Amino acid sequence: QDFKDLRASCLSQGLLFEDATFPAHISSIGPTLLSEEKLWQIQWKRPTELQRNPHLIMDGVSRFDIMQGEIGDCWMLAALGSLTLRKQFLENVLPKDQGFQDDYAGIFHFRFWQYGEWVDVVIDDRLPLLNGRYLFVHPRTSNEFWPSLLEKAYAKLRGSYQNLNGGYLSDALVDLTGGVQVQFSLKDPPPDLEEILKAADRSRCLMGCSTSGQARRNIELRNGIVQGHAYTVTGAVKIPYKNGWKHIIRIWNPWGHGEWKGPWSDDSPQWDRVEPKYREALLRNKDDGEFWMSCENFQEQFSWLYICNNTP
Repeated sequence: QDFKDLRASCLSQGLLFEDATFPAHISSIGPTLLSEEKLWQIQWKRPTELQRNPHLIMDGVSRFDIMQGEIGDCWMLAALGSLTLRKQFLENVLPKDQGFQDDYAGIFHFRFWQYGEWVDVVIDDRLPLLNGRYLFVHPRTSNEFWPSLLEKAYAKLRGSYQNLNGGYLSDALVDLTGGVQVQFSLKDPPPDLEEILKAADRSRCLMGCSTSGQARRNIELRNGIVQGHAYTVTGAVKIPYKNGWKHIIRIWNPWGHGEWKGPWSDDSPQWDRVEPKYREALLRNKDDGEFWMSCENFQEQFSWLYICNNTP
């Protein structure tokens, strides 16, 4: 499907695009993701029907725009969270030649790397709702729609929303970059793990991590970490602490809430012993799903680290 041709055709006829190849129909959701009763209750609505003034992007693209919905696609959203930090990759996946303001015709497109080439995926902007609520990704800002539309394009690429329900963070990192990914087992970590993390952060790599356990169950431990879940690694630094140095890692949960409660978490006493300039630069005390933890706790709580870059 050619995005520019289809949009021009819709604009000339005064029509909003309806994508016959990924229709507003149960087949696009998948047969077993929800109960049959719920599947029949789904309504498809365009952002222009849901909001008076919808935007594709408001004030730039950020991981905090994303809040995971009913579907278990944390593996893809964790990769997407990392992508938002790396503008050079992001502009390729999310082309700028579209929006709700100019030449709006209900059609959008996104790019993904598949089998050695970039594939342009065209969608219409009808989104599935159940009882008036977003079924899948919901925007944190009510009138910003890039996360929902990008997720829909990825679901189309994979065949249905159901096919996003469980997957590998490592695959999603490659699909969003065309890059090379490497995995480290944190049960048997390399001796220089702290240096690897710092170097990857400095080299502007995409990074994610995952916990072991059953992905379908989403058990949240008392310490705030979710089992069988994928997270984004958003930073790795070494800061002066007490009389030495401390390696700490920043991690984001694609749920958009739910944080680690142990040492170095938002309210932990460790921050009281950090110089104010470091504390002010690093600590965002908000319930936004993002938190810091020590390298030791990171290795204890997570099972895999994924690093992806456009070159080895």
